[in-house]
Amino acid sequence: MGDLGTVLSHQLFRALGDPTRVRLLDLLAERCRACSVSELADCMDLDLSVVSRHLALLRAAGVLRATKTGRNVLYEIQFDALAEALRGIADALERARDDFESAGSCSPANQEADQEEGSQ
Repeated sequence: MGDLGTVLSHQLFRALGDPTRVRLLDLLAERCRACSVSELADCMDLDLSVVSRHLALLRAAGVLRATKTGRNVLYEIQFDALAEALRGIADALERARDDFESAGSCSPANQEADQEEGSQ
């Protein structure tokens, strides 16, 4: 797997690829504090179990941190970890683009020329 393949996490994209989970992140960012499942469920008019499943997936992807306080679990965004993951993806994409542009061997015209040279 290339440089890009090492930073692309299917778990991260799965976590961020759902509108409900994106809304949960938005709510947490708006509140500027950790929130419980019930607080978030009330804001979204969703069942606790549904919100809990979404939060668990975000946590597994490294997007959220969960802290148990008494009987409650409070969730907060792991801003630094998320920013680092997204920055790593952006950096890998830029390197892949630069490699693509400098090599030029990925374009169909160059591939055909390479094949013709190889057959002679």
